[in-house]
Amino acid sequence: MDFDLSREQSMVRKEVRAFAMSEIAPVAAELDEKETFCVDLTRKMGDIGLFGMFVSERYNGQGLDYLSYIIAVEEIARIDGSQAATIAAGNSLGIGPLYYFGTEEQKKKYLPKLCSGQGLWGFGLTEPSAGSDAGGSRTTAVRDGNQWVINGSKIFITNAACELSLGVTVQAVTGTRDNGKPEYSCFIIEHGTPGFDAVPMHGKMMWRASNTAELYFNDVRVPAENLLGKKGDGFHQMLATLDGGRLSIAAMGLGGAQGAYELALKYAKKREQFGQPISKFQAVAFKLADSAMEIECARNLLYKACWLRDNNRPFAKEAAMAKLYCSETMGRVVDRAVQIHGGYGLMKDYQVERFYRDQKLLDIGEGTSEIQRLVISRHIGC
Repeated sequence: MDFDLSREQSMVRKEVRAFAMSEIAPVAAELDEKETFCVDLTRKMGDIGLFGMFVSERYNGQGLDYLSYIIAVEEIARIDGSQAATIAAGNSLGIGPLYYFGTEEQKKKYLPKLCSGQGLWGFGLTEPSAGSDAGGSRTTAVRDGNQWVINGSKIFITNAACELSLGVTVQAVTGTRDNGKPEYSCFIIEHGTPGFDAVPMHGKMMWRASNTAELYFNDVRVPAENLLGKKGDGFHQMLATLDGGRLSIAAMGLGGAQGAYELALKYAKKREQFGQPISKFQAVAFKLADSAMEIECARNLLYKACWLRDNNRPFAKEAAMAKLYCSETMGRVVDRAVQIHGGYGLMKDYQVERFYRDQKLLDIGEGTSEIQRLVISRHIGC
């Protein structure tokens, strides 16, 4: 067994970490406070190749393995969850379905601009009444000649309503299967299509500098060629997309845990009480030791899941495990980090406060912790 990163993977970590420190760290708190999605920063992330990392160079991608992409998300999340969310959703949820299920014409049309970071794409699955129950979608698509007519709505869609948003991939009900269950298909809908409205959502507790939207479809007509893959393949496409997306959410948990741990360790070594640094007190030292141990376990679990994916091995179970464990690890680590900071950990002047807020979404997004346990239990034969 070889636990060393390749030279290319190590370079990705080094370069992305340097970028995050120099470009994201100085503005993260301000963007969070003002709830501002930064177009310029997103384009800079595109300039260094953070979009389309696993996409073939044929479509303007980087042609890297999935682990390299996950390392990049991890390093961005180590500094700021909002920018990591933009990268994670932009790749796994935005680019992914088009790359893996799109026709050659669709790939050539959309991927080059998305892989450059000059445009973003949304992933329309969640609805006001269909979150964990992805099979409860009510958005419909009805064939009318050479067009599909789409009606419905989506909610909590990342990267779908900002200056760079070009369109969304949307799951809709297109009929009923022989077993009586709904048939789902996915459609490509560009911004500017009549009847399609994307409205930014504000007042978020977390990821305040990322773009989140509500989507509305009122008799939206798209040409028949905007069907993604085959009719009826939508649910399979969405589940496959979520498997890859869970790895990126896990990377956000791992990176966020690493960042919070480093903040706590630095503070504990500097803060003095009773005549010595608080890191010397067993109560604090054990918190840091537990955090270091859990981060190491989380990294090994996530990297193994990525190795399985890169080697074309089944990884759905491990993806669910990694998403669950990494997100909950960050929860425990940031809780300890705030405790170590004491009252200062509750103040926005200290970065750990933002990490504490950003973590909660990881327990909910792309399948709640409860759903991950359900997925895992089914894989182990329960």
